[in-house]
Amino acid sequence: MTFGERFVAAVEARGPLCAGIDPHSGLLGEWGLPDDVSGLERFALTAVEGLAPHCALVKPQSAFYERFGSRGIAVLEKVVAESRAAGALVLLDVKRGDIGSTSQAYADAYLDPASPLAADAITVSPYLGFGSLDPFVDTARKHDAGLFVLALTSNKEGPEVQHARTADGQLVAGRVLDQLRQLNAGEEPLGSFGAVIGATIGRSELDFAFNGPILAPGFGAQGGTVADIRRIFGAAVGAVTPSSSRELLRRGPSVEAMRDEALRLNDELRA
Repeated sequence: MTFGERFVAAVEARGPLCAGIDPHSGLLGEWGLPDDVSGLERFALTAVEGLAPHCALVKPQSAFYERFGSRGIAVLEKVVAESRAAGALVLLDVKRGDIGSTSQAYADAYLDPASPLAADAITVSPYLGFGSLDPFVDTARKHDAGLFVLALTSNKEGPEVQHARTADGQLVAGRVLDQLRQLNAGEEPLGSFGAVIGATIGRSELDFAFNGPILAPGFGAQGGTVADIRRIFGAAVGAVTPSSSRELLRRGPSVEAMRDEALRLNDELRA
């Protein structure tokens, strides 16, 4: 199955919620855990236990593991493996973007099943030019993996690039969506090349129906609501996976409380 097919099947089976597994230093402290590799591992694997069996996707943010060096990456490998074993798709949030052989090396690290860090999909940045993502696109196609390309992010600095206009007057973010529309053309039930579009971006002139999945970070603790999801994405709402991290993780370290919150949010999104 392609990533697009797996995405649709997972959302139909479990609901659209994407659970972020982001071991912030502050959250480790809230759980009463030390800010070291032992605390990281206990936090991350407890979160996997509470969330991965009940969510269509889990999204570990690589930076929070990388800060502990090789031992942190070893924990990330466990998070990927155990989340997939629990039936969740793993979207690894790495936001990589480079050129040529470097892009290919990143693609091999995160998308080739031979790698211990291989995920179902990763986040990537197109802002070295969309063509710089070709190695990621080719590798994703080869291994039936997916990409989520930064398009309209919710951080306050994003508009200075994403809202800039091309020579023909098109928004840069719109050009990114057009490229995704081409990559996903003719794919059923959904293409494998998605976009990252914040759940708190406000109104937009852009058409978000590009036949691909949409990751909508900012849902929950960052202020995005179900009403925002409906308003922003309109007819494309069925392709959206709203992402929540703190809203879920602050229910920990109770596995049951994290599970219950994930189920509640999924019920809210389905309704």
